[in-house]
Amino acid sequence: MSSEAILSGEEPLKPGQQRVALSDVIAQISRLEQQNRLDDAGILADRVLAAVPEHPHVLHLSGIILYRQGKIAEAIARMEKSIALAPDVALYPRNMCEIYRGAGRLDDAVTSGRRAVELAPEDSRAYFNLALIHYERLELEESVRICDKALALEPDFAEAHFERAEALLLGGKMKDGWEAYEWRFKLKQAEGMLPKTDKPQWEGQKLAPGKLLLVADQGFGDCVQFGRFIPWAAQIAPAPVLACSGELTSILRQIPGIGRIVTRWELTGEFDAYIPLSGLPRLAGIDTDNIPMSEGYLHPKNELVAHWAEQLDRLVPAGKRRIALVWAGRPTHKNDKKRTLKLAQFAPLLARPDVAIVTVQKGEQIAQVGSYFGTTPLINLGPEINDFADTMAILKNVERLVTIDTSVAHIAGACGIPASLVLPYAPDWRWLLGRDDTPWYKSVRLFRQQQPYDWSGVIEKVANFLD
Repeated sequence: MSSEAILSGEEPLKPGQQRVALSDVIAQISRLEQQNRLDDAGILADRVLAAVPEHPHVLHLSGIILYRQGKIAEAIARMEKSIALAPDVALYPRNMCEIYRGAGRLDDAVTSGRRAVELAPEDSRAYFNLALIHYERLELEESVRICDKALALEPDFAEAHFERAEALLLGGKMKDGWEAYEWRFKLKQAEGMLPKTDKPQWEGQKLAPGKLLLVADQGFGDCVQFGRFIPWAAQIAPAPVLACSGELTSILRQIPGIGRIVTRWELTGEFDAYIPLSGLPRLAGIDTDNIPMSEGYLHPKNELVAHWAEQLDRLVPAGKRRIALVWAGRPTHKNDKKRTLKLAQFAPLLARPDVAIVTVQKGEQIAQVGSYFGTTPLINLGPEINDFADTMAILKNVERLVTIDTSVAHIAGACGIPASLVLPYAPDWRWLLGRDDTPWYKSVRLFRQQQPYDWSGVIEKVANFLD
């Protein structure tokens, strides 16, 4: 999970203003945008702008639509024009703050955010959007301070609590961070992650065997990372039931202490309390200096390791160093835009004459292999990988994994496989700041952007690290 800025296309009405036909059309555009019918919304907005080309709110709403369609430059042009036409409407710089963030223009974003809270000091959403920008700029104390202002206005503002948690955790303030992190299940995107039950969340008390339900919540990487705490929980509540995605059963069942694993809520049976895996660090009092089992708690099956060894012996030219590669993440991830690269951006690695690249990339981005014509051998295993068990076995047959921040990085770390992890300037909280190692995985080395949205020099360092 990650924080997402709040955009609003609702037109602000002046006191006493009556809605007229144009306002009804604007409301229709907004509804279409909210229903994700972006093409229809964009067409209707363009028709209105053909008639009233300098209507500030239609320009602004059109900009939101263009932004969501990935047309960032066009979105900025229209939204900047709307602000020039109506400079005192607080909604416009509030939204502009997020648009600039998406374009990597963080200085402009913070200026817009500050203007929004100046115009509407009672608007908790304006403070929240500004707090996101301070996080992106690694101004973590300021991000927390601005979140506190939002929460003073709206104490139950879940997104602000969660953003505050991420800033605290990234800054290494684990105790306060874990407490604020508990708000994550009140976020809209968390719906359905927890069982519908009147049973309480577990607070670390002793339970009879099989009466604790563990929930593998959030992303696959999170489940691998937090799965290490299952043996700790099982000492207090023996043989807990683990509810997880079927894609995770082959690896999580390796962790000692689990009673049963289920993949559907109706199979959980009777339980006295539940806890998401991501809630276990708080209960265990985890700080950066007492994280358990930093590696070696997952192991691929011997027969799969042997199978992939045979395959790679056949496919990889003799004498080449085998480097596994993942360059893209899940497109639906909120921060995918800043963490995902193109295969071509790994040119410094692909230029090394001593290596062969073994891709363990999954998803649509595998198609980029079709446009690769380099001299370094590239073996595309993505289409042949059935599940994480295959991925683990392949990684056991390479020298090192090079990857962006995805679940595969966690798999490698949990197996004790050397990995080079490339990170954006403002990374996910778990990677902390100012270090090239991580207390979560001893075998993982971190390579960070030095400027926001700027990958120059990062991949060169990754490639040179192989020397």
